[in-house]
Amino acid sequence: QVQLVESGGGLVQPGGSLRLSCATSGFTFHYYVMKWYRQAPGKEREFVAGVTKDGGVKRYAESVKGRFTISRDNVRKTASLQMNSLKLEDTAVYYCKAEVVGQNIEYWGQGTQVTVSS
Repeated sequence: QVQLVESGGGLVQPGGSLRLSCATSGFTFHYYVMKWYRQAPGKEREFVAGVTKDGGVKRYAESVKGRFTISRDNVRKTASLQMNSLKLEDTAVYYCKAEVVGQNIEYWGQGTQVTVSS
């Protein structure tokens, strides 16, 4: 059974930091590209960050470049998103996604809420 479980969300003040984790099981983790998405109230789900299977290449949305860092651990089968200098507009539900590029195979987690508020 495939599972992706996000954790680490919460309430933080502007300028603060959070670290999200995505624990996975039920599939061959190192075959999959890992990505983080987010969805704010009333908005479409949007790409935040992605990392290749071996962790060698990382890509970020312009809105988070320089503030967020994606990483993965192929031994522990986890993906993480370190979020620094958080802004009010980072408030959203954050989802991790595992995908096999070009094969239409993807799995999603259930999401974790991040709220940035003073």
